[in-house]
Amino acid sequence: MIFRLAIGSLMARALTVGMTILAIALSVALVLGVEKVRTGARASFADTISGTDLIVGARSGSVQLLLYSVFRIGNATNNVTWESYQDIARRSEVDWIVPISLGDSHRQFRVMGTTQAFFEHYKYRGGRSLSLAEGHGLNDLYDTVIGAEVAATLGYEVDDPIVVSHGLASFTDHDDQPFRVAGILDRTGTPVDRTVIVSLRAIEAIHIDWQSGAQVPGRTTPVERIRQMELPPSAVTAALVGVKSRLQIFGLQRWINEYPEEPLLAILPGVALQELWQIVGVAETALIGVSAMVVVTALLGMMAMIFSSLNERRREMAIWRAMGARPATIMSLLVLEAALMAAVGAVLGLVLLYAGLTVGRPLVDSAFGLWLPIDPPSTREFAVLATVIVAAALTSLLPALRAYRLSLADGMMVRI
Repeated sequence: MIFRLAIGSLMARALTVGMTILAIALSVALVLGVEKVRTGARASFADTISGTDLIVGARSGSVQLLLYSVFRIGNATNNVTWESYQDIARRSEVDWIVPISLGDSHRQFRVMGTTQAFFEHYKYRGGRSLSLAEGHGLNDLYDTVIGAEVAATLGYEVDDPIVVSHGLASFTDHDDQPFRVAGILDRTGTPVDRTVIVSLRAIEAIHIDWQSGAQVPGRTTPVERIRQMELPPSAVTAALVGVKSRLQIFGLQRWINEYPEEPLLAILPGVALQELWQIVGVAETALIGVSAMVVVTALLGMMAMIFSSLNERRREMAIWRAMGARPATIMSLLVLEAALMAAVGAVLGLVLLYAGLTVGRPLVDSAFGLWLPIDPPSTREFAVLATVIVAAALTSLLPALRAYRLSLADGMMVRI
């Protein structure tokens, strides 16, 4: 009977109850959505590089090496000499190795020099390989393959010319050796989308007349002569390494870190990513705290709605008392109403979340490279829903106690 009375009472105040349920639903959807985005962002960062066992660069910090070699953020403290790179490549543990040369840019996008091995061995999002949406790979010395975001932002198409600038914030262009867009990569949701990829030989070619970071005055080598040169690289910024056996990773890492010819650093991408997440953990906690405060606000709104309706329901409570209802029964009725509103709002919030994920996931993936998984509700999500329902019941105790006292007074009036 109490349950039927609670349902009838809620339906009699459908508008205010509906608005309260909607507020709870939106706040629950926000909390669960933040959790989805948080886990999705963590997974997307982890899937930026997949299948790479070690990243090698000049000795610095592991996070710094990860940021500039994978995410194209920041700069290297030093380069790795080509002789050291070849020594690492000749190690018996090494299955494959990909050189990376950074330093130049094109209209605020990083230019990366590498070899064909990059397209063969770079993996992302659980082992996916790079694929071309248009054109072909680096067949010519002055061919370039650009990421999807570079093409979309700058409006480039296959066969369009590209002029590489020296450095990241330089007004000096290598306009004497223009490149040509040979291919455009499919969108990956990784920093590759924002990268202009050229060959290692091309990096050496555009700097053939440069010395100590500046062009030698009056020195211009004809392009036809440059094409005939071997152009061996003198150094690379970093290297991605895959080993033949996972058991050999730590041995090779120790050998590289103790390399006697120059100070090098070899890191495990997964470990470095964990360090990176520890750094940004404060912002992550703040985001969760803000979303939790939205839920608290919705529950306080529900409590205010119950309080405001008490004076209007004094006649109703007096009738219940006249029919034999005890004050404790009226108190439990209000708590049950609050729990029902929270339960409906929590379930509706879960439905809104998954509906939003279904519609918005492709858009978020294409715009931000953030893949949000649509998995069945987890134990953590059910725990959030249960917490909201319990918190709603506890929040309603204060107006319920007020109703308890009012029902005592109304009961006395009915007796008189």
